[in-house]
Amino acid sequence: MWKEEDNKLKKTFKFKDFQEAFAFMTRVAFLAEAAQHHPNWSNVYNKVIIELTTHDAGNTVTKKDRELAKAIDELGA
Repeated sequence: MWKEEDNKLKKTFKFKDFQEAFAFMTRVAFLAEAAQHHPNWSNVYNKVIIELTTHDAGNTVTKKDRELAKAIDELGA
């Protein structure tokens, strides 16, 4: 479940291992590039932490963030 806090949508995804986590990040990168909306994220071994905010809207959560979050969830399913 995505949490909205500090003007960001945040979610941690957990995978079997680093390779699965990295593959997920690659798929998200293609989605983000197509949407021209890029996440703040980090990866440690099997965890990927994603934060979404719209910088050109004053660093607030917008429809763009919610749409990308939904698309990311569909990848993680």
